Amino acid sequence: MSDNNLSSRLYPTRIDIPAEARSQIVVILNKTLAATSDLKTQVKQAHWNVKGTDFYQLHELFDEIAGELEEYVDMFAERVTALGGYAMGTARMAAANSILPEYPTDILAGMEHVTALADRFAPYAKHLREAIDKTDELGDLDTADLYTEVSRTIDKRLWFLDAHLQAAEVTNTENGNGNGNGNGVSATTKTQQTVLAG
Repeated sequence: MSDNNLSSRLYPTRIDIPAEARSQIVVILNKTLAATSDLKTQVKQAHWNVKGTDFYQLHELFDEIAGELEEYVDMFAERVTALGGYAMGTARMAAANSILPEYPTDILAGMEHVTALADRFAPYAKHLREAIDKTDELGDLDTADLYTEVSRTIDKRLWFLDAHLQAAEVTNTENGNGNGNGNGVSATTKTQQTVLAG
């Protein structure tokens, strides 16, 4: 039986969501399961291989995030089976069905890993929000609620990752790089100073 058939196959259940809707929801959930499993292993890749002055902080942060994602893998897989579906949960299935790009293997520096992860958390967060709407439209408020719960945490983690990068951008600007004007003051700060003085 092909993966496509497995992904939408339903077992008998007494749950009162129509089979046609459940079949569509199971496909969405299995897509999320693949992406969540993939993202978890990508975060672990960063956790194991990060180097630099922020090593300890990032090593711990990445491990914490991976632990959260492991819980979500289980939650999505169990929701698939609660709906009478077949959870597509192997590593090979995740790799074949993930919406995320492959993680770069040629990076070591902390901010390179933060950037790579932020670039993957953003589309994952978007996928979760889309799934909230789709499962709600299909009449499965419990699955929509599950997606909402996970989405809140993923948005928070994306904020944490972005904040590391924003700090780096501010530092570059203050050093006369980036959007600064060459004297260590950003163009925005210079404009604000002019407005305040004027």
